[in-house]
Amino acid sequence: MAEILQEARRVLEVEAGAVQALAERLDEDFARAVQLLLDLPGRVVVSGLGKSGIIARKIASTLTSTGTAAHFLHPIEGLHGDLGIVRPTDVAILISKSGDTDELDGLVEYLLRAGVPIIAMTGAPDSPLAVQATVVLDCSVEEEACPMDLAPTSSTTATMALGDALAVVLLKRKGFREEDFARLHPGGALGRKLTMRVADVMVAKDYPSLQGSAVMRDCIVPLAEMRGTVPIVDSDYRVIGVVTAGDLTRLMERNEEFLDVGVATAMTETPQVVRADQLASGAVRTMEEHGIMALPVVDHHGRLEGIVHLHDLLRSGVV
Repeated sequence: MAEILQEARRVLEVEAGAVQALAERLDEDFARAVQLLLDLPGRVVVSGLGKSGIIARKIASTLTSTGTAAHFLHPIEGLHGDLGIVRPTDVAILISKSGDTDELDGLVEYLLRAGVPIIAMTGAPDSPLAVQATVVLDCSVEEEACPMDLAPTSSTTATMALGDALAVVLLKRKGFREEDFARLHPGGALGRKLTMRVADVMVAKDYPSLQGSAVMRDCIVPLAEMRGTVPIVDSDYRVIGVVTAGDLTRLMERNEEFLDVGVATAMTETPQVVRADQLASGAVRTMEEHGIMALPVVDHHGRLEGIVHLHDLLRSGVV
């Protein structure tokens, strides 16, 4: 058992070290690659063979799902009719550990003739592929995690991580937002998380509230009926605080006459609130950050419209 775990840890440490080394040697070539993709009028063509082809498919998928249109092109099938998907307005990302793969030669030649810029992701910065590329991203590793230093392991991990770095930097530079991500991922649990709004889950605007002039006696029944949170509002129905079951408990511990204490004394002032048009996932994040179970829902003027409870968010599948 110990030997099994020791070898597994060694693999993970070698691969983590390869990614860390890659991060440390990032330079202006990476920035040039990002700029090429930012200025791109067409699409990104990503290609590679074997394990590199698998990584290429993943990078193309990640780019597409984060707002940069991309597709995978098999280098051999490309030479047998699929080159028609490549346009002069495209940018190509070609992946090869050795940078000297015969099957890529024909594709490189076509791309050069078509005037398509090439970003080479390779472990051999002086290879034939690198020499012909517009930008070279050095994905070399000191060693593979394979004990024979043969099976692509560290090298594929490093290349995939660099592809993720490209996609995420592009995402941020383009101002890609949660709403954009939701538009591209409408299905399943992820779709619910990214499209559901607070309005879809909240308890409607007839949710009970109290004025700041009320006393804690008035809070007992609403707290019991409404799962432990009562919004406190001013004369314009703007939320000025909340009284929770926890507030009541703490008051009871220090004041035997707690029923006659004003809610304005016991309430939590300037509470966290949310708007109905905000993402429900954002409401969950606020609750987690502040350790609370419910949020008053307000309009743009701070007036109470209802409340959203963590229990309802859990039931909706947004978490």
